[in-house]
Amino acid sequence: MRLFFSLLLAAIVASPAFADDIPRFQVDAAWPKPLPNDWIMGQAAGVAVDAQDHVWVIQRPRTLTDDEKALTLNPPPSKCCRPAPAVMEFDGDGNLIQAWGGPGEGYDWPQNEHGISIDASGFVWVGGNGDNDGQYLKFTRAGKFVLQIGKPGPQTNSNDVTRLGRPADAEVDPETNEVYIADGYFNHRVIVFDAHTGAYKRHWGAYGKKPTDEKLPPYSPAAAPSPQFGNPVHCVKIAKDGLVYVCDRANDRIQVFRKDGTFVKEFIVEKNTLRAGSVWDLDFWIDPKQTYLLNADGTNNEVRTLRRETGEIVGAFGRNGRNAGEFHWVHNLAVDSKGNIFTTEVDTGKRAQKFRSVGPAVR
Repeated sequence: MRLFFSLLLAAIVASPAFADDIPRFQVDAAWPKPLPNDWIMGQAAGVAVDAQDHVWVIQRPRTLTDDEKALTLNPPPSKCCRPAPAVMEFDGDGNLIQAWGGPGEGYDWPQNEHGISIDASGFVWVGGNGDNDGQYLKFTRAGKFVLQIGKPGPQTNSNDVTRLGRPADAEVDPETNEVYIADGYFNHRVIVFDAHTGAYKRHWGAYGKKPTDEKLPPYSPAAAPSPQFGNPVHCVKIAKDGLVYVCDRANDRIQVFRKDGTFVKEFIVEKNTLRAGSVWDLDFWIDPKQTYLLNADGTNNEVRTLRRETGEIVGAFGRNGRNAGEFHWVHNLAVDSKGNIFTTEVDTGKRAQKFRSVGPAVR
């Protein structure tokens, strides 16, 4: 018996702490703080963190029910509430700093808001995946219009470089000032433009090949990998080492490219996930090597930690539910400089949540 406990103690001491120092998180149920002006949030379809660790959320005011937006009715049937503006900026403590967005002079506001990102110069990029949405918009932090790429209208095809196809996400490369757009809910590609002028640069489909719009069977775990991106192409993220990560959501996979579109590798994530798929959004861990990927999965309603090099799942939290720390259609995530994770939910989830990093220390 003494030998048994000696061996057990030796195994515990030899094993790495906290499952090989995998990041751990705990929900902060007090974030965000109640909104002013009797405002309420609709479907929250994007989240980003800027250089000041402020958290930006894009939400869909038009998705609120009459019951939720009662103060806009005549007469109001109850004491609350009214839709908040689409773009909302919070500080790390959950205080609302400002809110703006909606139709205006010189640009086409999307039919259905989708995706938000903040570039290294502080510009705010927003998109939309409505039936006729084919544009991505650039604003100042205060909401002044700067640039529109593409235009709304009937959808065309995945090789049309004059417009987008219900785009889902965008990220600006600070080294080249190029904006990469995940395009999208109609098209099957990543497309790149000059982030200052909007001039077209290049585009590619799955495996770095020319995209097609061929109708393919739905994803099946038993089938060979799809030769094209499914719909939606839901996110695009650029790592510090220059690799480009793309969410091929319905095909349960992450594809990795060089900036010129050269295919590098792919990871299958929770391959038995059907319907809306497992790879809804990604962000990078905050250590210098960006060792981990954080993955939002709105079908299984969890956030996973993956090894960036291999795609191995090493941690997860969340489940389907309405309580703090649970999710209903977790749609996006973003990580601040301290390792805190912020999430947003669509469908009837209609909220943003914060998950505090609780260790281990980042090295």
